[in-house]
Amino acid sequence: MEPSPIITLTTDFGYKDPFVGIMKGVILNINPFANIIDITHGISPQNIMEAAFTIETSFASFPSKTIHVVVVDPGVGSVRRPILVITYNYYFVGPDNGIFSQIYNLNESLNVIHLTAEHYFMPRISSTFHGRDIFAPASAWLSKGINVSNFGDPIDDYVNIPIPVPVMPTKNIIEGEVIYIDRFGNVMTNIKTQKIDELLGSKPEGKFRVIVRGSEAPLKNYYSEAADNRLYSLINSFGYIELFVKKGNASSDFGIAVGEKVGVILT
Repeated sequence: MEPSPIITLTTDFGYKDPFVGIMKGVILNINPFANIIDITHGISPQNIMEAAFTIETSFASFPSKTIHVVVVDPGVGSVRRPILVITYNYYFVGPDNGIFSQIYNLNESLNVIHLTAEHYFMPRISSTFHGRDIFAPASAWLSKGINVSNFGDPIDDYVNIPIPVPVMPTKNIIEGEVIYIDRFGNVMTNIKTQKIDELLGSKPEGKFRVIVRGSEAPLKNYYSEAADNRLYSLINSFGYIELFVKKGNASSDFGIAVGEKVGVILT
């Protein structure tokens, strides 16, 4: 027996309005065997960068051939294109507004198709709800095994927005920035510990210090290891340097926002 195809949904639609439920209804009307998984619908409104980060950290947790639908679409109804991104293991459906930039950066081999085959859309396409009218039905037909070439023509001028990356002004300093804040107020930077490990090499004495606004945020192994409500740092579950306050909110307590500079000094 073939396993049920998996379709994930990531949007900024929130949880008050019926938009997400309507998308699920459209999918199930086309493929009642689809297994629909919510990644999140709490992306900040119109925040393409936040959506790009969210799908980057989420997509690989799912089985091969999962279809990831991402709808954060401030340009809905405009000339921006609906697209299907095909990588070796996954499919991505959404607007061509840079939302899949991290997917492009992580995959050397991929194909991007401009979705133009309207018989795989809803009969009437609104100017405000392409999640229902284009992305949901296209993903549902894809989950039924329709060949990707039937959905439209390949493009190579898809939108790839610049994602902030750390820089090294000297051989022992990494300068990064805050790229995401979770609902607990924990502050995630774009500094990956994989890069730190590469730079430290096999030196048994190799260590690093995390610096925010000229002061050290001492490194801990887990949240409750902190002794007080100062600003601390740790390596989070995605392998990034994260700032936190024990039983507090690092973002609001210290006024830290996306874009705040964070440094790492290798010692």
